[in-house]
Amino acid sequence: MKIISDTGRYLLLMWLVLRKPDKKNIYKNQVILEIDHLGVDSLGIVTIISVFIGAVITIQTAFNIDSPIVPLYTIGFATRQSVILEFSPTIVSLILAGKVGSRIASEIGTMRVTEQIDALEIMGINSASFLILPKIAASMIINPILVVISMFLGVFGGWLSGVLTGVVSSNELIYGFQYEFHPYDVFYALIKTVVFAFLIASISGFHGYNTQGGALEVGQASTRAVVHSSIAIIIFNLILTQLLLI
Repeated sequence: MKIISDTGRYLLLMWLVLRKPDKKNIYKNQVILEIDHLGVDSLGIVTIISVFIGAVITIQTAFNIDSPIVPLYTIGFATRQSVILEFSPTIVSLILAGKVGSRIASEIGTMRVTEQIDALEIMGINSASFLILPKIAASMIINPILVVISMFLGVFGGWLSGVLTGVVSSNELIYGFQYEFHPYDVFYALIKTVVFAFLIASISGFHGYNTQGGALEVGQASTRAVVHSSIAIIIFNLILTQLLLI
């Protein structure tokens, strides 16, 4: 029953969040600020993970292809498909759910327990929209950019590891990266990323906004935000894959 209750409260909160803002200029400034806090600050971890995961995928694929019938360019093809279709949109989003989601929940949760949200409401401000909507908008803008960067770096890491370890030649890898490339794969990945960005920001905002108690409860809200965001990403990953690829 708690799942149903929380789902209903989440939907009611989203109705408040997505209402038309009263002062758009203030929201624009907030969105730009959140893009810096939520997106640019995450570029470092996305870069490191993407390069090394691309490298690992290439080496593991080369290790498992031991048949002379399978051409070597298959390594590049498999690396590209793995990075674009699943690693960059899904795994990076799960990482951002941990980093960004906990930040959103703890920030809003702290404002709740210190009664800053109550002060906003006394001033007649739609606190839910003011605090959560810029974070949702910023995530939906910057996360696809991070994922595109992750795609490039993942493929680059695969090429670098293949060449440095000597498991496959540069020409074979590059041919595999280009082999039967379909732009729709990138479009599919970006659609998933936008949905995941909304889920991360909105679910984390929901848990932070409904925090009650003190510092301990803020920490618990951050944990729930990460867990529930990750579960939502996994579920919607399956749904979107079914709808968009099959």
